[in-house]
Amino acid sequence: MRKPVQVTTIILAGGQGTRLHPLTLNHSKPAVSYGGRYRLIDIPISNSINSDFRNIFVIAQYLSGELEHHIQQTYHFDSFNPGSVDVLTPQENERGERHWFQGTADAIRKNLPTILKSSADYFLILSGDQLYNMNFQSMVDFAQEKRAELTIASLPVTAQEAKRMGLLKIDEDHNVVDFIEKPKEPHLMDPFLLDKTFFSNHESTLPDKNHYLASMGIYLFTREGLTGLLQQDSRNDFGYHLISTAVSRGKTAAFVYKGYWEDIGTVSSYYEANLNLTDASRKLDTYDEKNPIFTRPTYLPGPKISSTRICNSIICEGSIIEAEEISHSVIGLRSHIKKGTILRDCVMMGNHFYLPPTHQNYPIPSNFWIGEDCLIEKAIIDEHVQIGNRVVLVNKDKLSHYDGNGIYIRDGIIIVTSGAVVPDGFVL
Repeated sequence: MRKPVQVTTIILAGGQGTRLHPLTLNHSKPAVSYGGRYRLIDIPISNSINSDFRNIFVIAQYLSGELEHHIQQTYHFDSFNPGSVDVLTPQENERGERHWFQGTADAIRKNLPTILKSSADYFLILSGDQLYNMNFQSMVDFAQEKRAELTIASLPVTAQEAKRMGLLKIDEDHNVVDFIEKPKEPHLMDPFLLDKTFFSNHESTLPDKNHYLASMGIYLFTREGLTGLLQQDSRNDFGYHLISTAVSRGKTAAFVYKGYWEDIGTVSSYYEANLNLTDASRKLDTYDEKNPIFTRPTYLPGPKISSTRICNSIICEGSIIEAEEISHSVIGLRSHIKKGTILRDCVMMGNHFYLPPTHQNYPIPSNFWIGEDCLIEKAIIDEHVQIGNRVVLVNKDKLSHYDGNGIYIRDGIIIVTSGAVVPDGFVL
């Protein structure tokens, strides 16, 4: 019988998320709304808790206040269900200097004195902006079996996907023998092409050609493996720097994952991942009661819907829907959509409250709604937005990129950012 081990989870949530701009103008990427009621950070935290790894550090930096508030309001433990979710941010030293995190490895290195107070045998390192359902206990069992200092979660990807990911070359025993991060040239990818035996061994349904084994950015280190690697290689980033050093040391293994996984790296990937929830397959399973996706409880009433045609959509709690039509859309908490309006292929994040507190000077509208007789297609509506009557947002000129006053277009998707007021009759 394998010896039980203690695992502490470290979630990297400090990046600025520049590729997700303008959604990250007002939010850190892990704090961005997902599925109308969750935050992206809820996914890795929930997977960790569902794996019974309940001691969690979240390392934050960019716009960390909203993220920290959400975590404090959501994740509560007690003496019968012990655990903790602690947020670590850059701190000022005795000389008044604040040392910002320069990369994923640097963020852990600078917080190592706090992290090592944990009695963990293994440290599970996750990203704060990925979607998947995964019980990490199987990964720990695999790491123990392989006696690996570092175990990297991986999955087969196409050549197009491989260009934006770290690629692993493994032997027949799943030992990692080579690694390259985001190869720029096609010839650099050639040594990492998977052979046919991989697909037969893993009963894959993917075609057995032009696929590569990519890192998911999920790392499981032994305690000694993590501290030793951070001491040996003083550079800042795991993907670009330290993983190659770990592979050269040996004792690195690849755990092959077979489920759904998505990295929220761009506006289009965020948009598509949300709308995937409206499809029958759903991809990310949010309906598994044994492995729930946790988020802040709201205690809101069910949505109130008046004579609206709704097709392939999610309407979240507290919403007031008077629209004419909502199709293939996600409508977030406390959304208000008025009469005659049509929404198609939209992600509406919802709101923290129906009205802003009157005693505070919030830089947001006095009311949040989509007005009457609007037509909105292929759009992301951020939190706390007011859209006037007879507004048309359909990207009529088929623009790929546009910057306006609170309204943007990225990858052909219209984005209305938090706090925007769109006047009556506006057309884009």
